[in-house]
Amino acid sequence: MTDKAALRAEMRLRRKALADTTPWAAEGLASHATSILELHDAGSPVVALYCPQGSEIDPTALAHALVQRGARLALPVVVDREAPLIFRAWSPDDPLEEDLAGCPSPLELAEVVTPDIILTPLIAFDGRGGRLGQGGGHYDRTFQALRRRSPRPRFIGLGFAGQQVERLPTESHDQPLDGVLTESALRIWR
Repeated sequence: MTDKAALRAEMRLRRKALADTTPWAAEGLASHATSILELHDAGSPVVALYCPQGSEIDPTALAHALVQRGARLALPVVVDREAPLIFRAWSPDDPLEEDLAGCPSPLELAEVVTPDIILTPLIAFDGRGGRLGQGGGHYDRTFQALRRRSPRPRFIGLGFAGQQVERLPTESHDQPLDGVLTESALRIWR
């Protein structure tokens, strides 16, 4: 299937079914917290997560496990629909407000940070690092901008194992993932 709109529709239904049948998935993600932190060379990394929308896999238990192991957390914020995301420092008990895209995000007074590891939601992924997102391009623009940094963040998709497809259609602006964390495994390609 090469039509991204049709693939998104199909995979959203699949993701919803996976969310309904694997209520233990969040704990599965959390069990890989140490492996996520090992992707960073030294110190306490800043790990960006997201607030789940709809049937996206919930990283809340993972967030708590990361904090227990010394990570600092951040959430993405849309401040301009055509610009890369920014990331603001966040702790699980901090208040949130809606950003320009209507997603829960840290308050404007929160520190802007550059994550060492970015955990991103997805609709589908393939075994080559392909990621199918919501279609707004926010993460693609962000990954493209951050790839120029040294050291650059690691880009890891979060999803259910059942969201993997054989091969995703890609376009020139699509940015690959370095790996994917599912309820059952962390797989790194780059």
